[in-house]
Amino acid sequence: MSKKSSMIPMPTGGSSVVPKLITGLVGLALFAIVVRHPSEAAGWMTDIFGWLGGVVDGLASFIRQVA
Repeated sequence: MSKKSSMIPMPTGGSSVVPKLITGLVGLALFAIVVRHPSEAAGWMTDIFGWLGGVVDGLASFIRQVA
């Protein structure tokens, strides 16, 4: 019997270091904000989710009026 070859593609690793570095620094900064100022971070998240809820409500209202 012949042995089957693996058909799983292997990653080439061609991505640059800069995007990974930027992502890591942003993640570290967000972590530091949450650790040092948890009440302010919670307030910001409440504001962001409130704004997103308003956007969704506005889009739903627009779609109802169009349809």
